[in-house]
Amino acid sequence: MHGDDPAAIGRRIQDLSERREKLGLPRMQFGVAAYSIVRNTEQEVKKELDRITNVQGSAAGYKNYQQWLAGTQLENQVSLQDYSVSNRGLRSGLTGTPAQVADRIAAFEAVGVDLFLLQCSPQLEEMERFSEAVIQVLA
Repeated sequence: MHGDDPAAIGRRIQDLSERREKLGLPRMQFGVAAYSIVRNTEQEVKKELDRITNVQGSAAGYKNYQQWLAGTQLENQVSLQDYSVSNRGLRSGLTGTPAQVADRIAAFEAVGVDLFLLQCSPQLEEMERFSEAVIQVLA
């Protein structure tokens, strides 16, 4: 599923699970697209968030954003964050300190999420950070 908060994702999982159960189908696994920013302080998280959502640094990038805003019918309010990160990945809220991100993962697990399709940049360094910081907290 595209990124969203645990409550919205939970409603989708419940709806689909109930439909499948009525048909006698087995439970599915559910995944969520999420952009991850893990830092030791919220100030560091904000700095990274500002870096990845800065399309104004490129006139072409900002022009594309303005065109996308004018043409989209998907949302009433579209944010620069939604434009900057695919699949609305920042809406999942996997940003913060390792403990905050671990808590958010627990909230998704509680509503039935089995896996995340993580996005980050630069990918190798951020995945290593996620592994060392968050997965160790969860373990």
